[in-house]
Amino acid sequence: MTLKLCGFSASNYYNQIKLQLLEKQVAFEEELVMTGSSDAAVLNRSPMGKVPFLDTGHGCVSESMACAEYVEAAYPQHPLLPANPLAAAKVRELVVYIELHLELVARELYAEAFFGGKVSDASKERARMLLERGVAAFARIAKFSPFVAGDHFTLADCAAVVHLPIVSSASKLIYGQDLLAALPVKQYLGVCGERATVRKVNDDRKIDTQRMIAARGAPQPG
Repeated sequence: MTLKLCGFSASNYYNQIKLQLLEKQVAFEEELVMTGSSDAAVLNRSPMGKVPFLDTGHGCVSESMACAEYVEAAYPQHPLLPANPLAAAKVRELVVYIELHLELVARELYAEAFFGGKVSDASKERARMLLERGVAAFARIAKFSPFVAGDHFTLADCAAVVHLPIVSSASKLIYGQDLLAALPVKQYLGVCGERATVRKVNDDRKIDTQRMIAARGAPQPG
């Protein structure tokens, strides 16, 4: 059975795993599954109803980091983790910083930034404090030379390519200031954007975003 990536292409976390699979030249199918499903058939595959998740044909794996680790272990060709244990740990460290200290903090702003909702001033102030702290910490370990972890494209770039733009957009829309502006993110994304895999992910994201706008009347981030 061909590996299935389940979720939707407007999701930044879905695209993080999709980019990994494309970079590693792994054959896979895409199955449209929306997040937050209460369908028992979905919950049996992803217990929180979240996407993305992988259907391996032998069992399912949910949560993006677990999915990424499975793909690296099951498909060792074109590795996106260095062989050196410390270097590999530093790549994983970057992924955690991007997800936990940047994207998940900025996610508190998405309701107002992208969906026409409202976020309390207190939540905005807290998110800004945490984002500024997270950006400063990320800046200490990110290399951008030319890739996030150094001279090779890694799992850290699979995360950075899909998450950094949305963090920039959300902060600019809410605070009138891109909190990542001091980092060479624009130049970095330009370098990554030359890769066919990144172009494919971005093109599919735009198409799926338009599908969701048409279906729901509201844009989706990522």
